[in-house]
Amino acid sequence: MVRIKRFKKEENTEFAEMAFSIRRHVFVYEHNVDPELEYDEYESSAWHYLLFKDEQPVATARWRETDNGIKLERFATLTEYRNRGLGAVILKRVMADVLLLSKPIYLHSQIKALSFYERFGFVKEGNIFIEADIQHYMMKYKE
Repeated sequence: MVRIKRFKKEENTEFAEMAFSIRRHVFVYEHNVDPELEYDEYESSAWHYLLFKDEQPVATARWRETDNGIKLERFATLTEYRNRGLGAVILKRVMADVLLLSKPIYLHSQIKALSFYERFGFVKEGNIFIEADIQHYMMKYKE
Protein backbone atom coordinates (compact mmCIF):
# COMPACT_ATOMS: atom_id res chain seq x y z
CA MET A 1 0.00 0.00 0.00
CA VAL A 2 1.26 3.47 -0.94
CA ARG A 3 0.20 6.79 0.54
CA ILE A 4 1.58 10.30 0.19
CA LYS A 5 1.47 13.08 2.75
CA ARG A 6 1.88 16.74 1.79
CA PHE A 7 3.04 19.10 4.52
CA LYS A 8 4.87 22.24 5.53
CA LYS A 9 7.98 21.76 7.65
CA GLU A 10 6.64 23.67 10.66
CA GLU A 11 3.24 21.96 10.52
CA ASN A 12 4.65 18.45 10.82
CA THR A 13 8.18 18.26 12.15
CA GLU A 14 7.95 14.46 12.43
CA PHE A 15 7.28 14.10 8.68
CA ALA A 16 9.93 16.73 7.96
CA GLU A 17 12.55 14.70 9.83
CA MET A 18 11.53 11.55 7.91
CA ALA A 19 11.89 13.44 4.61
CA PHE A 20 15.25 14.90 5.67
CA SER A 21 16.45 11.43 6.63
CA ILE A 22 15.68 10.14 3.13
CA ARG A 23 17.37 13.15 1.55
CA ARG A 24 20.40 12.75 3.82
CA HIS A 25 20.74 9.12 2.79
CA VAL A 26 20.36 9.80 -0.95
CA PHE A 27 22.05 13.16 -1.43
CA VAL A 28 24.59 13.45 1.38
CA TYR A 29 25.69 9.82 1.73
CA GLU A 30 25.17 8.45 -1.80
CA HIS A 31 25.92 11.56 -3.88
CA ASN A 32 28.35 13.23 -1.46
CA VAL A 33 26.44 16.51 -1.45
CA ASP A 34 27.59 18.91 1.24
CA PRO A 35 24.87 18.99 3.94
CA GLU A 36 25.10 22.79 3.89
CA LEU A 37 23.90 22.70 0.27
CA GLU A 38 21.24 20.06 0.85
CA TYR A 39 19.35 21.91 3.59
CA ASP A 40 18.63 25.49 2.64
CA GLU A 41 16.63 28.57 3.54
CA TYR A 42 13.67 27.32 1.47
CA GLU A 43 12.79 24.39 3.75
CA SER A 44 10.13 26.43 5.56
CA SER A 45 8.52 27.98 2.49
CA ALA A 46 8.45 24.80 0.38
CA TRP A 47 5.67 22.22 0.24
CA HIS A 48 7.12 18.82 1.11
CA TYR A 49 5.87 15.34 0.20
CA LEU A 50 6.55 12.04 1.88
CA LEU A 51 5.69 8.73 0.21
CA PHE A 52 5.02 5.75 2.47
CA LYS A 53 5.22 2.19 1.16
CA ASP A 54 3.67 -0.29 3.59
CA GLU A 55 3.83 2.43 6.27
CA GLN A 56 7.58 3.02 5.74
CA PRO A 57 8.75 6.46 4.53
CA VAL A 58 10.72 5.69 1.35
CA ALA A 59 10.57 8.73 -0.98
CA THR A 60 10.30 12.48 -0.74
CA ALA A 61 10.06 15.63 -2.86
CA ARG A 62 9.33 19.32 -2.50
CA TRP A 63 8.30 22.34 -4.55
CA ARG A 64 8.47 26.05 -4.04
CA GLU A 65 7.51 29.23 -5.82
CA THR A 66 10.30 31.30 -7.36
CA ASP A 67 10.40 34.37 -9.58
CA ASN A 68 10.45 31.95 -12.55
CA GLY A 69 7.44 29.85 -11.53
CA ILE A 70 7.22 26.59 -9.61
CA LYS A 71 10.49 24.78 -8.99
CA LEU A 72 10.33 21.04 -8.25
CA GLU A 73 13.19 19.88 -6.05
CA ARG A 74 14.72 17.25 -3.80
CA PHE A 75 13.15 14.17 -5.36
CA ALA A 76 14.72 11.21 -3.56
CA THR A 77 13.87 7.53 -3.17
CA LEU A 78 15.72 5.15 -0.90
CA THR A 79 17.96 2.79 -2.86
CA GLU A 80 16.09 -0.41 -2.06
CA TYR A 81 12.78 1.09 -3.29
CA ARG A 82 13.99 2.41 -6.66
CA ASN A 83 12.77 1.06 -10.00
CA ARG A 84 9.37 0.18 -8.56
CA GLY A 85 7.43 3.14 -9.97
CA LEU A 86 7.41 5.09 -6.71
CA GLY A 87 9.21 8.09 -8.22
CA ALA A 88 6.43 8.29 -10.80
CA VAL A 89 3.80 8.13 -8.08
CA ILE A 90 5.24 11.02 -6.10
CA LEU A 91 5.95 13.11 -9.22
CA LYS A 92 2.35 12.65 -10.42
CA ARG A 93 1.05 13.79 -7.03
CA VAL A 94 3.30 16.87 -7.00
CA MET A 95 2.29 17.71 -10.58
CA ALA A 96 -1.42 17.36 -9.75
CA ASP A 97 -0.95 20.00 -7.06
CA VAL A 98 1.25 22.46 -8.94
CA LEU A 99 -0.64 22.35 -12.25
CA LEU A 100 -3.56 23.96 -10.43
CA LEU A 101 -1.42 27.07 -9.91
CA SER A 102 -1.18 27.79 -13.67
CA LYS A 103 2.46 28.87 -13.48
CA PRO A 104 5.56 27.66 -15.35
CA ILE A 105 7.01 24.49 -13.83
CA TYR A 106 10.70 23.65 -13.96
CA LEU A 107 13.42 21.63 -12.25
CA HIS A 108 17.15 20.94 -12.30
CA SER A 109 17.67 17.31 -13.30
CA GLN A 110 20.74 15.22 -12.74
CA ILE A 111 21.82 13.75 -16.07
CA LYS A 112 20.90 10.22 -15.02
CA ALA A 113 17.29 11.32 -14.33
CA LEU A 114 16.66 13.12 -17.65
CA SER A 115 14.69 10.30 -19.28
CA PHE A 116 12.54 9.91 -16.17
CA TYR A 117 11.40 13.54 -16.28
CA GLU A 118 11.03 13.49 -20.07
CA ARG A 119 8.40 10.74 -19.69
CA PHE A 120 6.30 13.24 -17.74
CA GLY A 121 6.49 16.13 -20.20
CA PHE A 122 9.66 17.90 -19.13
CA VAL A 123 12.04 19.14 -21.80
CA LYS A 124 15.75 19.81 -21.40
CA GLU A 125 16.76 23.45 -21.95
CA GLY A 126 20.12 25.14 -22.13
CA ASN A 127 23.54 23.75 -21.40
CA ILE A 128 24.76 21.36 -18.78
CA PHE A 129 25.70 22.98 -15.48
CA ILE A 130 27.18 21.88 -12.18
CA GLU A 131 25.14 22.03 -8.99
CA ALA A 132 26.50 20.49 -5.77
CA ASP A 133 29.34 18.97 -7.85
CA ILE A 134 26.79 17.02 -9.97
CA GLN A 135 26.00 17.61 -13.65
CA HIS A 136 22.47 18.92 -14.25
CA TYR A 137 20.20 20.29 -16.95
CA MET A 138 17.40 22.77 -16.57
CA MET A 139 14.11 21.12 -17.56
CA LYS A 140 10.78 22.85 -18.17
CA TYR A 141 7.36 21.29 -18.21
CA LYS A 142 5.68 21.53 -21.62
CA GLU A 143 1.98 20.75 -21.55
